[in-house]
Amino acid sequence: MLVMACAMFGAGMASAQQLEGRVVYERTVQMQIRMAGMEGSEQMLPRTRTDRIEVLFGNNQSIRRTLEDDTPDDSQLGNGSGAQVRVMIAGQDDISYHNFAEGRIIEQREFAAKTYIVQDSISKLNWKLTGETRTILNQVCQQAVAQRISTRVAVNFDNGVVKREVVPDTTNITAWFAPSIPVPAGPEYQGQLPGLILAIDINNGRTVYQAVELSPKVDLAKIKEPKNGKKVTPEEFKKERDKALEEMQRNGGMQFRRARS
Repeated sequence: MLVMACAMFGAGMASAQQLEGRVVYERTVQMQIRMAGMEGSEQMLPRTRTDRIEVLFGNNQSIRRTLEDDTPDDSQLGNGSGAQVRVMIAGQDDISYHNFAEGRIIEQREFAAKTYIVQDSISKLNWKLTGETRTILNQVCQQAVAQRISTRVAVNFDNGVVKREVVPDTTNITAWFAPSIPVPAGPEYQGQLPGLILAIDINNGRTVYQAVELSPKVDLAKIKEPKNGKKVTPEEFKKERDKALEEMQRNGGMQFRRARS
């Protein structure tokens, strides 16, 4: 139904459509910050962090990575002795490759000084069109909404004991995609909508992606699978990540988390 509706929306468009290009997104993340042994210092840190994401698409594939930012970073905390703590967004150094024709995802993920290659298939949420439209970078976009219901492991550090609990986790997603660019690429939820995603709002502003640059020029040779790292399944990566997080929390120290999206 979603595809048919978009086909009707795009009827009458010019036959020459953009099938490759480069998009730059600004990603703004709300952060939840806990600092063991330094209660009250959280007020000295900003509540959001913004970075930039680059997505290259073409040949029915895409690749996503975070762009390096040389501007001064105000999301730091000094302790008066010259030492500073920089707040990082989880996964900001990851590389994500999608092959839409084959329905494959290959992600290069870094965690605890290790690099992993996580292989998976593209899954799809139950998206619904709302009928609302919005123009982004001169592209008329359709609004689609979806909800992801899952669980997550909540880890708490209480009196030297690490406690883990599985809790419900519901994510509400609003995406804006351009049917005039019939490529299912984007900063997240790639391969799920029949047009380039130019904006996403996750959980009412917890995480927001907004396209700020769109170009038909792209180096197609850069759209290739990442290969450097230990090959694991999503389940294997999750186990190793949880184990490393538990170890870090057991050792105490500062804990920084982005708000869950």
